[in-house]
Amino acid sequence: MEKKDYLKETIQHIDIKQHNVVPMVDAMSEMAFQARNLGNAAKIFNMMQEDTDCGVYLTLAGSLISAGLKDVVVDMVKNNMVDCIVSTGANIVDQDFFEALGFKHYKGTQFVDDNQLRELMIDRIYDTYIDEEDLRLCDDTIAQICNTIPRKPHSSREFIIAMGKFLDENDKYAPYRENSIVWQCYKKGVPIFVPAFSDCSAGFGLVHHQWHNPESHVSIDSAKDFLEITKCKLHNLDSGIFMIGGGVPKNFVQDIVVATEILEQDAPMHKYAVQITVADERDGALSGSTLKEACSWGKVDVVNEQMVFAEATLAMPLIAGYGYHKGAWKNRTEKRFNDVLDGVAVTA
Repeated sequence: MEKKDYLKETIQHIDIKQHNVVPMVDAMSEMAFQARNLGNAAKIFNMMQEDTDCGVYLTLAGSLISAGLKDVVVDMVKNNMVDCIVSTGANIVDQDFFEALGFKHYKGTQFVDDNQLRELMIDRIYDTYIDEEDLRLCDDTIAQICNTIPRKPHSSREFIIAMGKFLDENDKYAPYRENSIVWQCYKKGVPIFVPAFSDCSAGFGLVHHQWHNPESHVSIDSAKDFLEITKCKLHNLDSGIFMIGGGVPKNFVQDIVVATEILEQDAPMHKYAVQITVADERDGALSGSTLKEACSWGKVDVVNEQMVFAEATLAMPLIAGYGYHKGAWKNRTEKRFNDVLDGVAVTA
């Protein structure tokens, strides 16, 4: 088989606007096990939308955008359903920005000869294929962006704003950027934090840039990330978190409550919390640790919290779709945390 034989059918992103899942999710609430948990989680997520004073944080871990969930996030951003995103680098750079450059993810299968894929420069994420040659062009683009911004430490948020600006100023990406998380967040003033920014294609681009500019170069300051997202919490005290997967994004957004205490500021625990995960709590790892456990650390209030032990491509469209079709977001306005962090005057 040739490369073209593998890269034929593209992954299609689900559109929550086209499917009113409210009656089904309400019915699931009367069932048992994870169906009931999911129904309760959807109601809590909708409470975040009804609470217009609440800053909503979305965390993304796992290969979500390549799996077809990009438009779910884009619609949430467009409709003021989320005010801040904390993610792994792969979702933002290798997958969303990658598609904003015009590249695609392809339907594949896990039952394949991976040695042959390697020879053809095809990367596999379970049953999804990526053209490695396209991915390297994405890496090169990141290196180009490095050369357009001041050569100093930046937060990942600041760098991702530069990525959004790059898409905005290059009209050849106009056909693709409309459905880009990076571009929509750039327009809406929604900060994107990637605490482990180098752990993705951005890392390769930064390595290339720093290798060729050893004396003066761009770097990423993860402590600045932590400070900036803590400032978001202090600016908007009431907060809710919608967590897809666990890992670094989950811990990062929960820790900002503790950070406010270290700064001797008075900020409440996260008021609402929902997590979708397939991880197990019994090994003590963070990804599966319950939200009730997070309460012991002073991070999450247990009044309105729900764990959903389900795979993200199944559960996220249902919970986000429930919130979308309930329509409470229509009363929410842009919080524009990017403008707050960059010292731009924000009007109501």
